[in-house]
Amino acid sequence: MSTLNDKSLLEQPVIQSSIWSRADALKVNENDPTTTQPRVSADFPVMSDTVFIWDTMPLRDIDGKVLSVNGWSVIFTLTADRQPENPDYIDANGNYDIALDWNNRHGRAKMCFWYSKTGKNWKFGGRVMKEGVSPTTREWAGSPILLNNQGEIDLYYTAVTPGATIVKVRGRIATSNKGVSLSDFTDVKALFEADGNLYQTEAQNPYWGFRDPFPFRDPKSGKLYMLFEGNVAGVRGSHIVGPDETGDVPPGYENVGNSRYQTGCVGIAEADDENGDSWTLLPPLVTAVGVNDQTERPHFVFQDGKYYLFTISHKFTYGDGLTGPDGVYGFVSDEIFGPYTPLNGSALVLGNPPSQPFQTYSHYVMPNGLVTSFIDSVPADKATTGMDYRIGGTEAPTVKIKIKGDRTFVVDEFDYGYIPPMADVVITG
Repeated sequence: MSTLNDKSLLEQPVIQSSIWSRADALKVNENDPTTTQPRVSADFPVMSDTVFIWDTMPLRDIDGKVLSVNGWSVIFTLTADRQPENPDYIDANGNYDIALDWNNRHGRAKMCFWYSKTGKNWKFGGRVMKEGVSPTTREWAGSPILLNNQGEIDLYYTAVTPGATIVKVRGRIATSNKGVSLSDFTDVKALFEADGNLYQTEAQNPYWGFRDPFPFRDPKSGKLYMLFEGNVAGVRGSHIVGPDETGDVPPGYENVGNSRYQTGCVGIAEADDENGDSWTLLPPLVTAVGVNDQTERPHFVFQDGKYYLFTISHKFTYGDGLTGPDGVYGFVSDEIFGPYTPLNGSALVLGNPPSQPFQTYSHYVMPNGLVTSFIDSVPADKATTGMDYRIGGTEAPTVKIKIKGDRTFVVDEFDYGYIPPMADVVITG
């Protein structure tokens, strides 16, 4: 099934994983306005009354540049039908329980696409793959890469249940004056899974994570690599939170509690061929043992000769004695394999405001500094909505951050789902 290549250790680059320490995470400040996303209003518009969307993946090139095709912007999203008629989501009063429907969406996640002439006001294009093409029940996040001006696209994504496998499927995009269509996404190729030596497997931990492929070309070496979310290998509960993982904590903060269960990491693999059909797993770039259990959707921004590594994480996945908002965390290095240091001292780049801790998630930082995310839930007037909060399942307002050395700053806010292209590709045929 897997085409994971067994390179000899002598052929692999030497990688010393950088550590996001507990001392770093203690510097997280949820009330710093320079790293806090503006509040989302409860009267937000929704893209669709018939589907939920969450993780958003703009069409891009292998270097990260967001693209339009013949003037049409395209985004891929994790998508699930809203099911107001499903008896499982009808409460005791006969009303649709949208929160329960929303919370169960992951089990029926499918990859869909949207298109726009304006970089917002997206039109629904439908499923990327027909039913039965993907080898597992769930289609989880990844990266769509435009390969050439013939319109070929490689969609890397995560095939989940059973297991979790990084896969890709190649198809084609076509445009007209009315919109965009996708075709030929029919042959899904398995690439690799967690190995149990570098990255935790389901057998080692039933709560393991292995997902979110982000292929890229290293701007310095020209080599093809892939980031992904993982957990450090080892049986759950066996990890040691030692002095390096703890860091330079002040008196009274030496107790790590049960934080040995937090084992998140940002993984990396190296391509063995230019087509991205065969890969070798390498040691993680950044580990968060004792700090956080999830480092989702890792991705790079290359700027000023530096590697800016971004990932997203949750408040509820922090270890004992630590806390931080749902949002974007980041690290910077002068070299691809590190060492990486936390941005802003703590790694927090963009967090939800404390008054609205669940308003947005799955942030994606683009090379122009724009950051897209989806709306999860926002506090609302119960008299108007019937609940104390309003469920989203739609695009959030786009914000802009400025990156300056090892610091970041929130500097602007734009319309809902504003994802403008950085370049237009004219395709033929």
